[in-house]
Amino acid sequence: MIDLARARELTPGTANTVHLNNAGASLPSTPVLEATVGHLRLEGEIGGYEAAARAAERVEAAYGSAARLLNCSPDEIAIVDSATRAWDLAFYAIPFRPGDRILTSKAEYASNFIAYLQVARRHGVSVEVVPNDGLGQLSVDALRAMMDERVRLISVTHIPTNGGLVNPAAEIGKIAAEAGVLYLLDACQSVGQIPVDVEQIRCDILSTTGRKYLRAPRGTGLLYVRRSVLDQLDPPFLDLRSARWTAPDRFEIQPGARRFENWEYGVAGRVGLATAIEETLAWGPEDIRDRVYLLGDTLRERLAAIPGCTVRDVGAERCGIVTFTLDGVAAETIKEYLAERRINVSVSRAPSTLLDMTDRDISELVRASVHYYNSEEELARFCEELTRLRT
Repeated sequence: MIDLARARELTPGTANTVHLNNAGASLPSTPVLEATVGHLRLEGEIGGYEAAARAAERVEAAYGSAARLLNCSPDEIAIVDSATRAWDLAFYAIPFRPGDRILTSKAEYASNFIAYLQVARRHGVSVEVVPNDGLGQLSVDALRAMMDERVRLISVTHIPTNGGLVNPAAEIGKIAAEAGVLYLLDACQSVGQIPVDVEQIRCDILSTTGRKYLRAPRGTGLLYVRRSVLDQLDPPFLDLRSARWTAPDRFEIQPGARRFENWEYGVAGRVGLATAIEETLAWGPEDIRDRVYLLGDTLRERLAAIPGCTVRDVGAERCGIVTFTLDGVAAETIKEYLAERRINVSVSRAPSTLLDMTDRDISELVRASVHYYNSEEELARFCEELTRLRT
């Protein structure tokens, strides 16, 4: 069980704002702030390289913490500067051939789909969207029916950017494993919000960010690559971190997932990421999920009671990302109105998840995303402000 008073005490931002933009970037805790800023101060006092040497053990600990969080081995973890970089590094390492098929979800994020289309143009592969089931999530039955020997990759967003849907990742993984097909999971919105176990899900590759539900600094991300598929991938670029120059005409790639890293990185961010992951483990991923889901359900119920407000979330399982529209009021107007009252939300527009939003005939949504440090009183205030705006 989450100790709300303690969580808020450790989160200084809660004193200034009602932060319901955790799917964008969560409020960091005091320990994360102190770890990150403290390292920057150390760089200023003794020099960047010298500070990095002192922090080496702390940075190394992040691999072990991330491995415990995802239930994998530390050598299957790479630390990079964003979820986008993590996803791109893995996706563009797949040696696609003409005739290959990529299967993906209707709620796929724009950046991912643009990459699919680019690879389709370059290599002559086809990109095919798996239909949703009646609840709005990827249809496992439809996916199974679409499988054949030409499927090279199943690539799915676990929790999309534009709503509370949680796609059935483990069921997808079972199909991928049975077929021996690579499975790439975009877990940008799920890691830190819900328990994510790569052995249970059976994904081969997973990307996520630090800034969202892990509450780490911006400019941090994680890439998981299953050891057994590493040699199937050809990293899109190498440097002296990801490989070793062994002779004038030869080099050796790093044996583990660190082959996807590069030499230069922000040490302060990684120190903060290590702290943030350890905090998530200490709070407990299951307890975090239970608290976030409770707040998400509570918010949906409150919003549904506001005249003219329509909750837009779909799926059999719905998380702490809550989306809605308000009749006659533009999403940006709502965001700006709330910001003036120190309430943070964000806006999702159709181009970010084009297939899903077009299919549902929605051009824009307000996204309110809760975390375990949010209070029921904050949700009540949020809904009171919306009611005032509506009237």
